Amino acid sequence: MRLVTEKVRARREAEEKAVPPPGPAPPSTHHSDHQFKNMKSKFFNEITHLPMPMWAVGAIVVVVLALVVCLGLCVWKKCVNKGKKPKKVRERKGGRGRRKKEGEGEAEEGKEGETKEGEEEEKENLGKLEYTLDYNFTENQLIVGILQAENLAAMDMGGTSDPYVKVYMLPDKKKKFETKVQRKNLCPVFNETFIFKIPYQELGGQTLVLQVFDFDRFGKHDVIGQISIPMNSVDLAQPIHEWRDLIGGEKEEQEKLGDICISLRYVPTAGKLTINIMEAKHLKAMDCGGLSDPFVKVVLQYQGKRLKKKKTTIKQNTLNPYFNESFSFEIPFGQIQKVQVLITVYDYDKLGSNDAIGKIWIGYGASGLGLRHWSDMLANPRRPVAQWHALLPEEEVDEALKKPIR
Repeated sequence: MRLVTEKVRARREAEEKAVPPPGPAPPSTHHSDHQFKNMKSKFFNEITHLPMPMWAVGAIVVVVLALVVCLGLCVWKKCVNKGKKPKKVRERKGGRGRRKKEGEGEAEEGKEGETKEGEEEEKENLGKLEYTLDYNFTENQLIVGILQAENLAAMDMGGTSDPYVKVYMLPDKKKKFETKVQRKNLCPVFNETFIFKIPYQELGGQTLVLQVFDFDRFGKHDVIGQISIPMNSVDLAQPIHEWRDLIGGEKEEQEKLGDICISLRYVPTAGKLTINIMEAKHLKAMDCGGLSDPFVKVVLQYQGKRLKKKKTTIKQNTLNPYFNESFSFEIPFGQIQKVQVLITVYDYDKLGSNDAIGKIWIGYGASGLGLRHWSDMLANPRRPVAQWHALLPEEEVDEALKKPIR
């Protein structure tokens, strides 16, 4: 036993001698594990001591992570897909832009074209006028013939017009002529002639205007169209006969002829109508010197038939005459409702015919002030009722008198 024990001991010693001395021991991981565990426990201790529960903290963390992920995806799409639009989309956008520019250009051209076409159509649709021009060199007379019109524009609600033609010279407009009104006719025949006495030397600086109107009894007359003929552009050595298209003309401003003040008084028991021509103001100048020699003519009509007429005295060289002249007429009470009073202011002319400055119509069938003045007189028997009236062109009043009274 001793021998065996000694041999084992000797072997162990020999082995220990044969084994090299151990080097420095490798660093132990025990210390690092211990530090990680300490930090972990510290972190969880701090979390457990927060003022909010753990589930709330977890929810916040999840939301923050979701936002970060969404933001990342958006950035990735912007960066990766930038400039990689499908070809069709690019073509559609490019085509849309081109079409938009082309469309704008075409729209502007279309508008201009439509405007031009509209103007041409408007000119065409106004109608045309046939007229003649001639000059009598021995008498210094320009002879204007208004023959007929065709395809005039319809100005009334019923699709028709009541045309007439006004003829005058510019720039003075001193003398005007008018044809008769043709009722409800878009192709009227006039066949009327007018004469302007103008020396040939003065004719070149003037313009002849043929203006077609639609007559309106209760309002201003509408201009259908007109023709302007500069006299220096025509050769009057021989007569001129032609058709011309009407062009749009501005509505002629109503010429101011002046105003007249009249007083009316009716006594039913005596059947006596008294008309006092008091005064006039701002009358149109009819003489070369810028004045007139006015007088007033009063005509009494019953159911369109003339009964009596009276005249005032002539006031020389004035545009604001004062008359204060009364005229009395015997009219039974049963007839007073159908009486018409026509008052015309004339310019007296020693050498030729007297020119009408303006006219008014009071009484049966009148409208506006003429009707109101008459009604006020009948409503106030035995009392004089005064009223100012604006003078109207004589032709306009005469034409209104021809219409049937409603």
